[in-house]
Amino acid sequence: MENTTRNREATHRPFEMDVKAIRAKARQDIESGAVTDTYRADRQQVLKLLNEALATEIVCVLRYKRHFFMARGLNAEPVAAEFAEHAAQEQEHADKLAERIVQLGGEPNLSPKGLLERSHSEYVEGKTLEEMIKENLIAERIAIDSYRQMIDYIGEQDSTTRRLLEEILAVEEEHADDMSDFLAKH
Repeated sequence: MENTTRNREATHRPFEMDVKAIRAKARQDIESGAVTDTYRADRQQVLKLLNEALATEIVCVLRYKRHFFMARGLNAEPVAAEFAEHAAQEQEHADKLAERIVQLGGEPNLSPKGLLERSHSEYVEGKTLEEMIKENLIAERIAIDSYRQMIDYIGEQDSTTRRLLEEILAVEEEHADDMSDFLAKH
């Protein structure tokens, strides 16, 4: 009962903002761009995670593109179309991650050197359509777990990055579901 009373009192307190102080702080360190002194996350660690996610997305784009071009056999056409759609969505994820890295004052690591080492997923070509579907499902499952762990790590410290990762995670879950459906039909 006592906590409820305190919570009610806290929610009924008038909200006050020191606009003059905010304006003065905004004029300081303007070279930091979007990163203000209220940013609570370990920026270097977040940049490292985002660059790993970026590498993962690039590897996924490359794998899906290869699978799109190499898909052959009966029923390959709808699977190939799905591979192409996923490649485009993974590229969108990579672009959004690179944009966020820059917003945080970092540099997106787009170098092919070390790309696979930075990536959480692997680049497995697959010989048959079924192998390709399985490898994409495995990669999506890796991405899902990676994004969940990054989201948990970031928590409330960087809500913008967390929201971005949550949006990407939702699409990765859809991709996994798509691949799982194809496996069930294959």
